[in-house]
Amino acid sequence: MTIELDKAPTFTPLRDVRGLTGELVNHFVANVASKTSPGDAIAADVTRMCLEIVGGVIESRDVTDKLKRLSVAAAGWAHVGVPIEVVLRAFHEGLRLSVEQVYTTEVAHDRDTMIDGFRTILSISDLMCTTVTRSYLREQREVADEHRTAVHTLTTALLAGRPTSTIARECGISVADAYSVLALSIPAHPDEADARFNGSVVARRKLRRVQAALAHHCGERALAQLSVDGGTLLLPTESMNDTQLDALIASLSHAARVDITAALVPAATADIADGARRAHEMLDMVERLECAPRLYRFDELALEYQLTRPGPARNLLGNLLTPLDNHPELYETLRIHISNNMNRQRTARLMHIHTNTVDYRLRRIATLTGLDPTQSSGLWQLRSAMIARSHQGSPTSTTAHEVDATGFLAARSA
Repeated sequence: MTIELDKAPTFTPLRDVRGLTGELVNHFVANVASKTSPGDAIAADVTRMCLEIVGGVIESRDVTDKLKRLSVAAAGWAHVGVPIEVVLRAFHEGLRLSVEQVYTTEVAHDRDTMIDGFRTILSISDLMCTTVTRSYLREQREVADEHRTAVHTLTTALLAGRPTSTIARECGISVADAYSVLALSIPAHPDEADARFNGSVVARRKLRRVQAALAHHCGERALAQLSVDGGTLLLPTESMNDTQLDALIASLSHAARVDITAALVPAATADIADGARRAHEMLDMVERLECAPRLYRFDELALEYQLTRPGPARNLLGNLLTPLDNHPELYETLRIHISNNMNRQRTARLMHIHTNTVDYRLRRIATLTGLDPTQSSGLWQLRSAMIARSHQGSPTSTTAHEVDATGFLAARSA
C-alpha cells in the first residue's frame, strides 16, 4: 500500500530506523510509557513501526507488510488486555516523534509545501490509526465472545447441577463456595408496545443496558443467563452484602428504565440447581401476588411460599373464598383492605366509597365465608386463602382476584 503525493514536501530521508528507534524509545519510556503498562515493549514496537511506515510512505514504498505487522501487534495488545487508550497514546506519540525526525526543520517552506506536508501527515495518521483500532476492536470482540461463551457454559453447568471443576479450569473462571442465586423478572419497556418503534430492538437495547450495568457493578464476578424478560444471576456470596444487593437491583432497574423484580435464595455451589428452582418459584409467587418491584429474600416470604405449594391444604385454603366468586366487589374490598393493613379510611378512599360501605362489605364477607375479616383469626385464614388461591389457576386468580403481597407483609409485621 502506498500513498500518492502530488507534491512531495521536503523531508529528511529516513535511513537509520534502528538507531532512531532507540532514541525515541528512551524519550517515550521517560515521558509516556512510564505511566502505562506494559511500557517498554509497546514503546519499542510502536515507535519502530511508526518510523518504518512513515519513512515508507514518504519515500513512496509499499508499506502493506508493515501495516500487517502493526495490525497483528494491535491484536496482541488487545488479547493481553492493554487498554485501547494506552495503545492509541503510544501510537500518536510514536507518530509525532517520527514526523519530527523526518520533517526537515532547517529548510524554509512555502505555503503549498506546508499544506502538502500536513496532508501527508494526516493521511499517514488515518492509515495507521484505522489499522490499529480495527484490529484491536476485532480482537477485543473475539475475546469478549469467548468470555461470554465460557460464562454461559459454566453458568449452565452450575444451574444444571453438573460438575464444574473441569469447565472452570478450561474457562479460566474461578468457582466460589457459595452463591446468591437471584431470579430476575424484567418487564417490557413501554416503547416495546409503541407502534412507532421496533419492539424487538427496544427490548434488546434494554437487555444490553442491564448487562452493561451488571458488568459495571460486578465485573467478572457475576455469572448470568439473561433474556429480555429476565433470567438467573449468580453472585459469589461474599462479593455483596444485603445492602449492596438491594442497590444492585435498583441500579439494574435504572439501567433498564423499568422496575425489576428479583427473588434471592442463598445456596452452596453444589445446591445451585435447587436454589435457582426455588428462587424462580418464589419470583413466580411474588408476581402472582403483585408484589411491589424490588428484591425479595426467601426468609421474608417463607410463609407465603409454603402456602402456595401444591397439595390438599392449598386447595382447601383457596376454596374458602369460593363464596366470593360471584361477588368481585367484595373480594376487591377484602384485597385492598388487607393491603392497606386494615385501614378503613384508606380503603374507602382508594375505592371511592364511604367507610360505612367498607364496613357493610366486610360484614357481608363474614356472612358468606364464615370468616370475619375484622377478627384476627378470620383475617389470618382469609389472607392465607388469597395467597393459596393465587396459585390454583382458577379464573379469579388471573382477573380481579389478584393479591397485593406488599399489604400481606405489612399486615403480618404489624
